[in-house]
Amino acid sequence: MTNRKTLFAVLAALALLASPALAGNGHGNGGGNAGGNGGGQGNGGGKGNGNGNSGASHGKSASTPGHAARTETDTTTDTTVDTTEVASVPNDKNIHAKLGRLNSLQRNINAYMNSKSKKFAAIQAYVTQSAKAKVAQAAADAAAATAATAQTQLDTLNAQLTALQADSSATTAQIQAVKDQITAQQAIVDADNAAAAQAEAAATAAAVGTDQTSLDAALAGMANKPVDAQVSAWAQGVLAGKIDQAAATIQAGTTP
Repeated sequence: MTNRKTLFAVLAALALLASPALAGNGHGNGGGNAGGNGGGQGNGGGKGNGNGNSGASHGKSASTPGHAARTETDTTTDTTVDTTEVASVPNDKNIHAKLGRLNSLQRNINAYMNSKSKKFAAIQAYVTQSAKAKVAQAAADAAAATAATAQTQLDTLNAQLTALQADSSATTAQIQAVKDQITAQQAIVDADNAAAAQAEAAATAAAVGTDQTSLDAALAGMANKPVDAQVSAWAQGVLAGKIDQAAATIQAGTTP
């Protein structure tokens, strides 16, 4: 009997000793559930350990708010707006809407020369005079080039004379021959210079009435709308081709 009582006492003591440990494990597992699942219950060692692992897993997911913060920061860097202002381009009226009667300036050269319209007369005169001035200036340029060539030849002869006069072996006849050439060439130079001067004077006279003021006046006489700088520039470009055609007619020997 004594031995049996003693055995029961030992078993009871062991049970008492084991109870706190079991209670601690249950509390610990419950705590693991609470940390991981927000208040779960631990019912046993196996489940408690599973919930503990779950808690660890949820512990890793705690970085989610930080990830969200980084995403928000990244997106804000992509929302930069380019506020550079682009200069506005003026929406001018179509040039042809501003021309009115001046649209007729695009007609061919025969229409210019044969028109009997009083409205067209000033433009017709401007084109004709400008063509004459163009031909006159071309003649003046050609005359000036001829005079320059003659002068170059005279300069060459003068250089030859200087060399002969410095050459002790040169004969009097050789020197005199070059002098005679110089005299003849000088006459040519003088004539060419006179012709060039006359041609330049003719070109200057022909240019009267072909300046910008004359063009604007001719345009105003024909137009039925205001003539501004844009219209004047357009007309000048169109008339340039007509003037070239009229000049070619004059050079061909046919008076426009």
